Amino acid sequence: MKRFTSGGICLALCGAWLAPALAHAQISCGRSGLQQAVDLYIAAQTKGDLSGLPLAKGVGYWENTAPADIQKGFVTKALKIDHQRSFLDTDTCQTITESIVTDKAAPYVFSTRLRVNHDKIVEVEVLWTTTGYWLFNADAYLKYSSGENWDPLPTDRRTSRGALVAAANAYLDAFLEKRTDLVPWGYPCVRVEGGAYTGKGSPADTCESGVPAGVNIVNRRFVVDEVQGTVSVYCNFGAGGPTGGSGAPDSHLFRIENGKLRYVHTLTHLLQSAFRGSGTPPPPAK
Repeated sequence: MKRFTSGGICLALCGAWLAPALAHAQISCGRSGLQQAVDLYIAAQTKGDLSGLPLAKGVGYWENTAPADIQKGFVTKALKIDHQRSFLDTDTCQTITESIVTDKAAPYVFSTRLRVNHDKIVEVEVLWTTTGYWLFNADAYLKYSSGENWDPLPTDRRTSRGALVAAANAYLDAFLEKRTDLVPWGYPCVRVEGGAYTGKGSPADTCESGVPAGVNIVNRRFVVDEVQGTVSVYCNFGAGGPTGGSGAPDSHLFRIENGKLRYVHTLTHLLQSAFRGSGTPPPPAK
């Protein structure tokens, strides 16, 4: 009869027990640790299975700014993600992942925020859009977004955290008072909004077009990645209207190079049929 020592048994069994723990232990507030959290999230969202996520007991979960049950939420949908990019904020231990699903039966463009505490994910927040929502066109979003360069920036082209937040605030403030002169516009700059696209392939392309006045953007929360020159803002778009509304759940994602705006991505959880603004919204991109 073949004998096993207690050490041999541990080698055989402990490795299996420890593998998930070791994977989870890699999560941290450093860039590699935050990337590990993102990778585990993407795997979970692809399978619609949360069992591989190191969720903290009492994890906070929100969908479109409203508290929800994570065990029944959007994150339990098995989705084939056609394109995604993520950003890492080591100061606040947060990540942002923008994902695109072009499945004809159930297309989505959505943004996911994670917050990490030590080796656990303690917050998960999703803002999703789909057919019928503001300017939604997943195919167009994929076409234009996937052709953009969001690679890490050389050190000499990076912008400080404070300046990134200030640029995002200046852009969002312009919607209320039309002070577009305070925004650090870059050229070319293009905006993808739900699927609508402002670019024409010209060096003079601007993100200034279509900025209205009288729209209050409130409840701003920032996730900043200085290495990639990005700042993501979760907010409410159009609060304080005549009916006292709180605004629509919204995500603005900015890429800033040399202190100037280069790309703007916008997702708004607002049914197109519920639009009550002045004027006519721009047509979806072709």
